[in-house]
Amino acid sequence: LKMSWFWFSLPLQLLMVVCLCHSIKAPTTSSQSFKTDLFNFYHSLILADGKETTVHLLKDIPKRYYFVLEEGRALAPFTITVTPCDVPIEWSILVHKASSSFLGKAAPGDHETQEVSKSQKAPSMVSTIFNYKGNSVETYMGISSHSALYMLEFLSTERDTHITVYLATDTTSGYLYPELPMDPRIDVIGIGHTTVTLTWKHSPAVLQHRENIQYCLLVNEKHNYKSLCAAETAIRSSGIKLPPTLALSLSPYLLEPQQVMILSNSELSIINKASSGEVRQICMGTKNTYTVPHLSPSTQYYFDVFVVNLLTNASAAYTGTFARTLEEPEPKVTELKDGKVIQVVLDGKKQKSYSLQYQARHKKIQFTFQLCQGQVQVHITKNGKIVASENISGLRYFSLKGKLLDIYLVQLRSTEESNSSVKVQVSPHFHKPLFPLLPESLKIKSFSKLRTCNSVTIAWLGTQEESKYCVYKKRIEDDQVWMELQSADRCSGPGSRHKSEKVLCKYFYDINLQRAVTTETIKGLDAGTLYLFDVYLFGPSGIPVRYDSKVVKTRKKC
Repeated sequence: LKMSWFWFSLPLQLLMVVCLCHSIKAPTTSSQSFKTDLFNFYHSLILADGKETTVHLLKDIPKRYYFVLEEGRALAPFTITVTPCDVPIEWSILVHKASSSFLGKAAPGDHETQEVSKSQKAPSMVSTIFNYKGNSVETYMGISSHSALYMLEFLSTERDTHITVYLATDTTSGYLYPELPMDPRIDVIGIGHTTVTLTWKHSPAVLQHRENIQYCLLVNEKHNYKSLCAAETAIRSSGIKLPPTLALSLSPYLLEPQQVMILSNSELSIINKASSGEVRQICMGTKNTYTVPHLSPSTQYYFDVFVVNLLTNASAAYTGTFARTLEEPEPKVTELKDGKVIQVVLDGKKQKSYSLQYQARHKKIQFTFQLCQGQVQVHITKNGKIVASENISGLRYFSLKGKLLDIYLVQLRSTEESNSSVKVQVSPHFHKPLFPLLPESLKIKSFSKLRTCNSVTIAWLGTQEESKYCVYKKRIEDDQVWMELQSADRCSGPGSRHKSEKVLCKYFYDINLQRAVTTETIKGLDAGTLYLFDVYLFGPSGIPVRYDSKVVKTRKKC
């Protein structure tokens, strides 16, 4: 029976193995776990040559693959590369050698029967030529023997997992995995508060096949990864939905600097660093120096670089490194001046505080906060001791007493993930407030019974102080209501509005707060249409305060 690795059909190869199993004794000198190795060839799968094979392993259940070599390939080199994609595994290479007569090499003529008889009586030889346990990428390089059958056995003792196996018997046609340089280390050449700069030596594959090679960088806070396969498994286990067969395959002109294109079964998708959870993936073409941005201060990060073959999706790992970003610098403190209003915008995602400092020139002072957007927490200390702390809404005053030259520190922080903003003023002049006197409520009321097809009646509260009120309207769609109400800047004045949105301005007040209410009927509206109404209150200083926006829909039929 003449054996050929590529040209024999599967049934014929299985028949060959069955013949081996039933015609030759199993060895008795092997270890207990391999005492039936020869019979186990019968239960093995054929390992493909020249391509990467994904092997799924169940816990404590060994899985076996075999391969045979062409008859004319005696003493030819071959390689086997195994890449664990998660937990450590155990794997071995066993070789079975039988006499040439049994494998179809019997002498011609009268001696044929005698040679076969001798081979059947002689014991076959099964030996383990390689054994490994761990989670590193391991490559075995060997020389094939004449008339030999090889078996690979894989075992996971921790949990279900998967690995990749690559068998190459034709080393002249190029290697599947990109070659690493002689020094495969990653060097850290710069560290900042939120950045780390890395460099590494070029892979020889980049110099030879530049258009087919890509460098990919993985960043995480847990540990280094020994293979791209292991990193992809970690990404999937963190809850990110990824294709079943994952490979980094990128084209520089299709990518943003912090985006990765995933190629799986010819389907492409882009994964941002922000959506990849634990592991950030960055690919940068064939550049071998990169500055990783948007890191957190005083945090240790692990960096792994892989050189990826874009044609085969195979990769080789550089030796990973790690670095700790610098500690966050002390926040900048802005000086507050008497009577001057400043507006502060707070980043809700970074949750950083903004600091303001004021040195008192009077014994009594007043802090004023006008919330413009979002939610803001205010924290005030005097000479290091807390004097006020609360979440503010609308317009809020803090009147404080102390000594001359007391140091007040105001810290502001957004309590929402979205950005917030607030206006701040400090002044010793209580009798000349910069902001207008406010009514009990800043809500606008509409009267449903007074609605018509082309008019709406609204009302709002005033104060005991004569002030100017301006009314604006804006036509909106149903799907714009939420966004308009959420994005409204309560500190912005009518100067930001289009002139066509202005309805009227009026002055009013009442000494009796119970009667300090005014109404207005806005006419000339379209039937069955949504309108957003705003009222602006102007005080003596001219600084406006915006009432809460009100959405009203005119009647469709009258």
